[in-house]
Amino acid sequence: MTTDDLSGMGPLVARLSRGGQRLRQADRTHPWVLDTAVVVLVFLMFCLPDLIHGGVDDGDSPPRFRVAFTHLPVAGVLALQAGLVLPLLWRRRTPAVAFGVIAAVFVLQWSLGAAMRADIALFIALYSLALHGRLRQLPWACAVMAAAMVLVAVRASSAVSVWDALFFLLSTATAALALGLMVRIRRAQLAGLRERAARLEIERDQRSRLATATERTRVAREMHDIVGHNLSVIITLADAGAYATDIAPERGKEALQLIGDTGRQALGELRRVLGVLREAADGPSDGPELSPQPGIADMEALCAKVRAAGLEVFYRTSGDVDALDSGVQLAAYRIVQEALTNTLKHAAPGARVHLAILVEDSRLTIRVQDTGPAVSSGPPNEEGHGLVGMRERAALYGGTVNAGPAVGGGWSVEAVLDLTPGSGGDQ
Repeated sequence: MTTDDLSGMGPLVARLSRGGQRLRQADRTHPWVLDTAVVVLVFLMFCLPDLIHGGVDDGDSPPRFRVAFTHLPVAGVLALQAGLVLPLLWRRRTPAVAFGVIAAVFVLQWSLGAAMRADIALFIALYSLALHGRLRQLPWACAVMAAAMVLVAVRASSAVSVWDALFFLLSTATAALALGLMVRIRRAQLAGLRERAARLEIERDQRSRLATATERTRVAREMHDIVGHNLSVIITLADAGAYATDIAPERGKEALQLIGDTGRQALGELRRVLGVLREAADGPSDGPELSPQPGIADMEALCAKVRAAGLEVFYRTSGDVDALDSGVQLAAYRIVQEALTNTLKHAAPGARVHLAILVEDSRLTIRVQDTGPAVSSGPPNEEGHGLVGMRERAALYGGTVNAGPAVGGGWSVEAVLDLTPGSGGDQ
């Protein structure tokens, strides 16, 4: 077969495939149609000739191949044919019952010495049992089939050797059994593939939803850190500027300048975070360039803003903090930012903050402790989103966050991150 022949068969195979799908869909909707069609086809091909010609006729055969069959009346032939063919109507719903009834009629027929073309129904019933029935029913069905074939071989022994007849009959029965099992295995394989494809599609959708939820959580955490901290600084500076306007106008002007700088920085960070969510258009974006994520190097500037808002901040580091991974530095920056924001919100005026970032072997320790008395701004024992965000960031690196009243007064936050390779997470 040439390539042109194969290419020409493509549309034909596609049409046959579509036709097969439509037939299977119609069969699932109306299963009785196919069962009735099988019965009608068997009747027309194998039962009607017996009724017209009066049964199997071997008069034209050589004398040594002739078998003396019993010729039954038309009523008897019709009754046996009905017993052989009609059970095929439920061959798919109850294949074991259909096979049992047909086998019983088959044995009765051959016990009477009659031969019919409708005996093909027994092989169809065996095929249906192998395809639709329970596998544990096949051994006894095969035993019944073998006994029935022995009966036929014995009745035909006057014309054909018993062993030759058995070989032919058992080969036919084996072919029907093997065909049913083959179709059954193929259908099971296709069902398994369809189930696997559906499961993979569900898992893909779940992974997509989880990734979306994770990204939303990350962006929400970034927005909280940026907006919460900068708004706290702006509010504190605005209050201080309003108070200083009448007493020291130059201090009020300085507060307004700091508010502008803080607002511009917050706007830049918001543009950076929202920029990563914006889908790329046709070509490069004309928006503002994205700045790098903040890290340890930006900690001093963060402390300067808090000092400008009225808090004393004492900052120190220990170890090689500049060699930390960028993700670890971002997590440390956000944890410190949130801790200082909480201090701005809750600590009384004149509070001092001690900030320490320590790198020891494979561990990063962050300590933020204020010394001023706390001014409660919410219900006691209420854990806000800020502390939850700090714990989530620390958990990305196998770390923990402990927050609570410090010894001697004030509030203390301590975060410990694991720097062991492989313990970090993507930011």
